[in-house]
Amino acid sequence: MARRLTLDFLNTEAGSGLLLAAAAAAAMIVANSPWAARYFAFVDARVALQIGDFAQTRSVLGWVKDGLMAIFFLVVGMEIKFEVLRGELSSPRRLALPIMAALGGMIVPALIYLACNLGPSGAPWGWPTATATDIAFALAVLAIAVPRLPGALRVFLLTLAIADDLGAVGLIAIVFSSKIDIPAMAGAAVSLAALSMLSRWKRAPFLFYAAGFVIVWGFALQSGVNASVAGVACAFTVPIGARRAGQDSVLKYFMDSLHPYVAYAILPLFAFTAAGFSLQGLAPRQLLTPVPVGVALALIVGKPLGVFGFALVSAAVKFGRRPAGVTWLELLGAAMLCGVGFTMSLYIAALAFAGSGGLQDAARAAIFVGSITSALAGGALLIWAQARRDRIGEPA
Repeated sequence: MARRLTLDFLNTEAGSGLLLAAAAAAAMIVANSPWAARYFAFVDARVALQIGDFAQTRSVLGWVKDGLMAIFFLVVGMEIKFEVLRGELSSPRRLALPIMAALGGMIVPALIYLACNLGPSGAPWGWPTATATDIAFALAVLAIAVPRLPGALRVFLLTLAIADDLGAVGLIAIVFSSKIDIPAMAGAAVSLAALSMLSRWKRAPFLFYAAGFVIVWGFALQSGVNASVAGVACAFTVPIGARRAGQDSVLKYFMDSLHPYVAYAILPLFAFTAAGFSLQGLAPRQLLTPVPVGVALALIVGKPLGVFGFALVSAAVKFGRRPAGVTWLELLGAAMLCGVGFTMSLYIAALAFAGSGGLQDAARAAIFVGSITSALAGGALLIWAQARRDRIGEPA
């Protein structure tokens, strides 16, 4: 069952990658067309929501980022919990290499970005922008370019990306949470504790879980803690056991139910609202400033260097083990695909450069360049590795 659930997750993520690309392309086209004013008016339109003492006003993009994307992080959190308890992350030997690779894939890009932005014109606070990997895009490129490569390579990339996302959520919680409202934070903690207790009631109505998630999310939003943290925290309270004998686990039910909506609706909507920016307001010289240069180099160079370098060292010192049937050349190609930051990088860039339109547009342009370059380079190397495998047979 663990293997089947992992493969289902892989197939959905890979399938949604093309839709994400189409949504991002549509955003860029519309943002630089005669309909640009309408696009930006829609994205920036203010929407107020008030229910009792809960009162929040945000732009459409803000509600997608802080509202709908919380559901994305809920699904990511459930996938992390499943993989840790029953999936690929449950085996220490399988876990070591992708975890170390994910760690390298966060440290090295951050150092490269900081090296480019420590000067007087730099923006060092934006270093988390290039530390995350877009699961959907990376797996889509892998599935389209080399469908016959070993399944272990796909599982390695998925495991690495999940660990990477967990690190990104931690960074968001630490770096980008605003001033904390203690009473609201206490309300979130109490609601989360109630959800944990609810998990002991095997036949609890699913509506109770949904209501609990909304309550925790509302308190988190009021408290100043980023909503992504609320999503992951709620995911960890969902029981992995079944409600009745012979049924799927509650966690699997929620994952199966929510994952298609996240992959085919929420993420494309986020891409459409977050990816669009006007090229007219972006002078060529701005693309050579520290922020875009740092982001692009971190994705294109830092990601594969960190992922592959840490994986190689881990295997050399016998701390980790290379995935069965996967060559180092194929692992390098997967490491290059980790430079496809896209959705997560756009999400973090919106937090890091909030209120600075010029820097945010420059970062978005660099994310596009870095992600596309990483996808093309990684895909090309993997296609060559596939041709080599076909020509000389299964490598030793």
